[in-house]
Amino acid sequence: MGIVNVRISGEAEQALAELTADGTSTSEAVRRALLDAVVLRRRRQMRAEAARALADPDDRAAVEEAMQEWADVDPG
Repeated sequence: MGIVNVRISGEAEQALAELTADGTSTSEAVRRALLDAVVLRRRRQMRAEAARALADPDDRAAVEEAMQEWADVDPG
């Protein structure tokens, strides 16, 4: 397990106070915040990739073609 030392002030200090107000330890609050930050970053990356794909005419054509192929598939 790694150990991280960090100095915080201002906005970060207020955020930590909010995260620990319910009795959550500082360590647990920081661990959760790190994991939440990774999830948010991944979501932003996926949205950016989706936006790029939507802006690419070749990608849009491939998606439309695939949708047409699946529309012709008999589900039963």
